[in-house]
Amino acid sequence: MKYSVIVIGDELLIGQVTDTNSGWIAREVSPLGWEASSVKVVADDAGEIKLAMDQAFAVTDVVLMTGGLGPTKDDITKATLCEYFGGEMIYDEVTAQNVLEVVNRRGIKLNEYTRMQAMVPSSCRVIQNEVGTAPIMWFERDGKVAVSMPGVPHEMRTMMQREVIPQLSRRFPDGMHVEHRTLMVSGIIESALAMRLDDFENSLPESLHLAYLPNEGIIRLRLDGRHSDAVVLKNQLDKAVAQLHALLGNLIMCDGDVPLAAILGNELRKQGLTMASAESCTGGNIAHEITRIAGSSEYFTGSVTCYDTKVKINQLGVPQDVVDEYTVVSQPVVEQMVQGVCDLLGCDCSIATSGVAGPGGGTEETPVGTVWMAAKAGNRVVSQVKRFPGDRDRVINRATTEAMLLLLNLLQEE
Repeated sequence: MKYSVIVIGDELLIGQVTDTNSGWIAREVSPLGWEASSVKVVADDAGEIKLAMDQAFAVTDVVLMTGGLGPTKDDITKATLCEYFGGEMIYDEVTAQNVLEVVNRRGIKLNEYTRMQAMVPSSCRVIQNEVGTAPIMWFERDGKVAVSMPGVPHEMRTMMQREVIPQLSRRFPDGMHVEHRTLMVSGIIESALAMRLDDFENSLPESLHLAYLPNEGIIRLRLDGRHSDAVVLKNQLDKAVAQLHALLGNLIMCDGDVPLAAILGNELRKQGLTMASAESCTGGNIAHEITRIAGSSEYFTGSVTCYDTKVKINQLGVPQDVVDEYTVVSQPVVEQMVQGVCDLLGCDCSIATSGVAGPGGGTEETPVGTVWMAAKAGNRVVSQVKRFPGDRDRVINRATTEAMLLLLNLLQEE
């Protein structure tokens, strides 16, 4: 089964907003065994929307659309789809009641523009938006389906999971079972991993496929399975996962698509330890990633963003003479930082970073992208230096990942 995605909005075409909806849709629809035939971003223009619909329906039976359903005059998707599928715009009382309930939950007054969200094409079947005012519209013609959803990511994602995907799977059943298994891998580059797994991939049954999904120092290995017999598929996947563990050993951090911060948190929780971070060039990004995980208060004590050298000296106790002799971007300084933040915040473990994220500030000895990082667990401290390519954001993100991996590996060795 193939489907198309149409993402609508002028703001996407001028780069003011980045399209994240199409990628999320692809990931969520994939378990159905469906494949995306195309993704197209179009302007808030009736002609462009209709052309995109014609092109999508020419090659697929399902078109998933996001955007252009707001209450303002530039949101024309609803009227355009009414023209495309026929019928007329009508005031739907059930939708009006849903809009009122949503507005009341938000504690705001219902104005006329928001009230008009209850105007829908008579040619559609409405799926009520439980978390927003723009209704989801299901159109069907000649056995083909178009589903128009809000462009607001939270609203689209919530309603796709609750209503749209279940309804699509019932509307287009194919009798096939689809299952995925993911392993999180670190400590090896993608090409070396592919070489190690070459014979394994060649031996996989036709019902299984291995995908490599690298991202900032971590590789997600995903096994995709599709078979008419659910028991056979499960046994094939179990066998393949066991083979991967035998081939990769401790390169596998965990089974499942789990964020690195959650893997680190699980290890800390398992060992009954607490941690903190002392961050210079990462500017609190490590703390941000860790505290994104629900329940991280069980093991994360806090963070010191020691961007200024005086904070490293006055709050973390890094000796002035060490800074003078080695500079702030050095092994002795980050090793002092991990000890200092443990002493200051009273925790068992810590991470520290100090580097040059760029675009300026680099020297011949310490070019942009140079980051020293250290990790402490108990009485043991380890440190390393990395030189990351890319812009400032990429350096910060790579340093965040590598610093968390440094502590995770230290804990697992312990």
